[in-house]
Amino acid sequence: MKILKALWQKSMAVNLLLGIASGLPLLLTSKTLQAWMTDAKIDLKVIGLFSLVGLPYTVKFLWAPIFDRFTLPFLGRRRGWLLTTQIFLAASLVALAFIGGSAQPLYIALIAFLVSFFSASQDIVIDAYRRESLTENEIGMGSTLYIYGYRVAMWITGGLALILADRMSWNMVYLIMASVMGVGIITTLWATEPSLQEKAPRTLRETVIDPLVEFFSRPSALAILAFILFYKLGDSMAGAMGTPFYLQLGFSKTEIGTIAKTFGFFSSLAGGFIGGAIMLRIGISRALWVFGILQMLSVGSLISLVQVGHSVPLLTVLIIFEDAAAGMGTAAFTAFMASLTNKRFTATQYALLTSLMGVPRVILASPTGYLAKSFGWGPYFAFCTLLAIPGLLLLQKIAPWKKSA
Repeated sequence: MKILKALWQKSMAVNLLLGIASGLPLLLTSKTLQAWMTDAKIDLKVIGLFSLVGLPYTVKFLWAPIFDRFTLPFLGRRRGWLLTTQIFLAASLVALAFIGGSAQPLYIALIAFLVSFFSASQDIVIDAYRRESLTENEIGMGSTLYIYGYRVAMWITGGLALILADRMSWNMVYLIMASVMGVGIITTLWATEPSLQEKAPRTLRETVIDPLVEFFSRPSALAILAFILFYKLGDSMAGAMGTPFYLQLGFSKTEIGTIAKTFGFFSSLAGGFIGGAIMLRIGISRALWVFGILQMLSVGSLISLVQVGHSVPLLTVLIIFEDAAAGMGTAAFTAFMASLTNKRFTATQYALLTSLMGVPRVILASPTGYLAKSFGWGPYFAFCTLLAIPGLLLLQKIAPWKKSA
């Protein structure tokens, strides 16, 4: 009953809807945009390089202190910045819809980069809002609902967008996706500004330097950062070429949208729920081991699709396995990062950790088009499978199996 009562609170609904707003832009500048460019006959090597437009996600900690230090003259410290970033984000998506696949790749990349920048900025403020608006007892449930909202948005911009693209122009699809950002704007206006428990930082040292000094003074700081870089590297690099891979095997956009996105959506939600339940029994440290191995096996299983070719049943099974494993891994990974954050410096430190989490998806995944074209799909996915090993080896130092938490 307590859980049901908590779910009906306004703060929980706000975090669910903000999760949708946060998740909307990601695929529109990555996998869905890759599908559009594939339809536009843009070279696979160029498509792979488009991972770099997500660079703002990996360096957002550089401007995160701005949102702690300054308050806009409307809606309060958090909601003022939220509304501003959301308006610019929606405008950038509209611009991307209009230039689309008909423009030179450089112009598409520039607009997509702006979308990523405003999206990363929105994420910084949403993370801070979630931490400040929820009590210690609510943060777990609020974070779970945020992730669920994020997954819903990824289905909308991944599965639904691909299905719509078989029935209308890509430009119209992107305009529809831009209009969905209205969910975030309405939610921001409806939300309650969190009360400020502590004074906002007033000096450069308090805003920027102290959070970093505190983190890097920890004995395992560098090992933790290396782990964050490598834990999901193989999974991210395999996923970066997922849509072009399916299209080249002969799957239609509707099949990809229905199977890879819809089944993947529900299996990732199930994976997150199961992952959370398992963590309660075996702890975060052991869960990172188990889920890391499952992620590695799920990537390796894609090799079987290379051998079989166009097979809807096999694709369905592999997608369910891959996304469930990724959902479990994300649940443990997110819990681990939250446990690392000092509550005095939540915004800046969390931005630092999540920025590094985006590096495999953005920078290290940028040569995936070249690698896939040079290796061939089978060797490429075998290579991605091996890339999971360094992250598992680092676990021995930062989260050994014998550690229960």
